[in-house]
Amino acid sequence: MEKTKIGIIGCGMISNAYINAAKRFHAIEIAGCADIKPEVAQAKAAEHENLFPAMSVDELLAKKEIELVINLTVPKAHTAVNMQILQAGKHAYCEKPFGVDMDEANKVMDYAKSRNLRVGCAPDTFLGGGQQTARKLIDDGWIGRPVAGTAIVMGRGPEKWAHAPFFYDVGAGPMLDLGPYYITALVNLLGPAKSVTAVTAKFEESRVGGPDTVPHVYPVNVTTHLTGVVEFECGALITVISSFEVYKHGHAPIEIYGTAGSLQVPDPNTFGGPVKVCRAGSSEWIECPLSHGYTDNSRSIGAVDMVYALKSGRAHRANGDQANHVLEIMLAFDKSSKLGKKVELTTSCSRPAPLPMGLEDGELDD
Repeated sequence: MEKTKIGIIGCGMISNAYINAAKRFHAIEIAGCADIKPEVAQAKAAEHENLFPAMSVDELLAKKEIELVINLTVPKAHTAVNMQILQAGKHAYCEKPFGVDMDEANKVMDYAKSRNLRVGCAPDTFLGGGQQTARKLIDDGWIGRPVAGTAIVMGRGPEKWAHAPFFYDVGAGPMLDLGPYYITALVNLLGPAKSVTAVTAKFEESRVGGPDTVPHVYPVNVTTHLTGVVEFECGALITVISSFEVYKHGHAPIEIYGTAGSLQVPDPNTFGGPVKVCRAGSSEWIECPLSHGYTDNSRSIGAVDMVYALKSGRAHRANGDQANHVLEIMLAFDKSSKLGKKVELTTSCSRPAPLPMGLEDGELDD
């Protein structure tokens, strides 16, 4: 396959995962990087031995040979930068979450479709070997028809991190920062959702954190404990808890309960296992061998899959419709809590196709 030239806007920490993927996957080649701070882009290019040039955002978007641009800016900027990319006539793939507001996110999707351009979005961890194995077990009927389940991501939150204030501000919080992994995994396993019923809260107006040498007080601008039930179109009812208020817990990341057994799904913020199943008639969990590869850190595999889809004409898996639907599900938790009632969702998406089995590392299609 002829390599597709891609550009990167936003040269923060996560950019290394996308840059390193270019060395692993045969389908892409990075043709430039840009950042709102020119010195950050220049440092990123130098860090990678100047395999690609640093440039301004305008220069990158003007390069005709760049077909797809990866948007790694902060969540609040995702919509604006996605629109810039699309208006330049290029396909856009952005980091999670897809946006912070449904009206703005819908605007991106409507504009992309009007220009016949593609939109993609992380997370792509659902394409890893662990999640794909869990998907195969469900599709092959190992637990019968899924009827219920849990998706639980709880911790104290990154309150001591140097960038802690970012995680407690609009665009982040436990739901928009960590929820995309869990909700996207559920859509991959079960298909689209139809409603959310939830109660959410924050219990402190501020927290103290930052590096140990320079602790400081910062505001909490988002709800920090969200709990509710997501009703899926397939009929499954999944209890979801996302929290920055918990010091320790003993719950599995995701469990799916079916008419013929139960399934333990690995942490959707990783690519590997373990995957465990307990079928009717048994009382013990049995660990299953993984059916698919890409079990190590393969972030950016979704962008690479999008490149393959552009070449073949098929649908790409980490697509904008899915990301937009996941965003609405996540935002519906606070909306339901505020309204005090169930929220019926207005978006939907197709369940992404599973990856083929037996792929060679660095390849995504048979």
